[in-house]
Amino acid sequence: MATIRPFKALRYNTARLRNISYVLTQPYDRINAEEQAKYYELSPYNFTRIIKGREYADDDERYNVYTRARSYARAWRAQRVLMRESRPAIYVHDQSYLTSDGKEHTRRGFSAALQLTGFKEGMILPHERTLSGPKVDRLELTRVTETGWGHVFVLYPDDENRINGILDAAVADLEPMMAEEKIIEQDVIHRFWIIDDPKAISAVVTEMAPKRNLIIADGHHRYETALNYRAEMRDKYPDHPEEAAFNHTVATLVSMSDPGLVILPTHRLIHSYAKLSGAEVVNKAGQFFDVLPMPDRAALERVLGEAAPHRPSFGWYDGGYALFRLREADVLAQILPDRAPEWRMLDAAVLHELLIERVLGIDSGAVERKENIDYLRDPDAGFARVDAGDAQFLLLMNPTRMEQVRACTAVGERMPQKSTDFYPKVLSGLVALPLGAGEILE
Repeated sequence: MATIRPFKALRYNTARLRNISYVLTQPYDRINAEEQAKYYELSPYNFTRIIKGREYADDDERYNVYTRARSYARAWRAQRVLMRESRPAIYVHDQSYLTSDGKEHTRRGFSAALQLTGFKEGMILPHERTLSGPKVDRLELTRVTETGWGHVFVLYPDDENRINGILDAAVADLEPMMAEEKIIEQDVIHRFWIIDDPKAISAVVTEMAPKRNLIIADGHHRYETALNYRAEMRDKYPDHPEEAAFNHTVATLVSMSDPGLVILPTHRLIHSYAKLSGAEVVNKAGQFFDVLPMPDRAALERVLGEAAPHRPSFGWYDGGYALFRLREADVLAQILPDRAPEWRMLDAAVLHELLIERVLGIDSGAVERKENIDYLRDPDAGFARVDAGDAQFLLLMNPTRMEQVRACTAVGERMPQKSTDFYPKVLSGLVALPLGAGEILE
């Protein structure tokens, strides 16, 4: 069963802040050095100081990003900038935004303490692979601060959106807190409610209990870090009950049927590459793909958007435009017979296995190290870099469909890195989960 519990969150005290928008951030792995600097400038209490703090040349075992995060948390609590909730609660989070077609969407999630289970148990399913480095980093932050700061974004099955109906009734007469994230996703409006009514909480917990096959949409590293932290704490405190906070992670849960659930494409930009010219790539790619020249960007984007799901396709730009469309549907079955059919029909799988590895000759290790590849949400920057000679090729992608995510996770397949970009991201800084040995959830 999917076990969720309300918890007494550690959160910002809105009575002590001029505007909560100035302290909230994107998840740590979305923040680059430039954006980190901007977050630092917004407020001395900005959350990036905890989840993505600055590193210094003289950092050592006693003074580093993790110990500074602990110091900030302690100081802010002493100043009442951070406060502890007085009663267990769950937290509703609406995110409203426009997509590129001008349509307005609102996605609803709720945050709770989610009991951890291993992937083999089939309760929580991953859809992407993880890397070791981020998990080492997140585990050290958790150890030093004894707090779960980052949310795991989890999708749950609910075809009738029954839980959203319960949440609608629970927040109907409550005034929301309002916020905007100031640096990266600036065009998203956030509304946030605290639900501490035991009846409403019980109704949500009961609805969640029988659910299985919950999917991690974002936060794979954070979830696996939470599993590792749980293992360490269980070794230290074997007699603690399952209600111990360290047996949980803070999750924001969204219905797979929520009409505001949107997946954006992640485009690939090939740079620092000199093995083949654009013409040579197009010629060599002909062994796998039908290569269809396009007159301009608008035509390419239109044809790509109309691509049939059973014919994996992607766009190509090297100064000229083309659509690459897989010629034979069973080509990956011949090359990778051990992979599931659901995985072999992913645009990203076809792109990486056939074009990037076998045509361009960039092996999976180089891809993992990002030696020749950048990932872009906005293709405009990719077109500009190719035009400027700073990159060689831009590969335009369609978004992965939700049914593909569900199909791959159902058969135990993890998608290639950067297969999905669920938009918008769940904000960091709204609520955190204390994980010390003495923390027991009610």
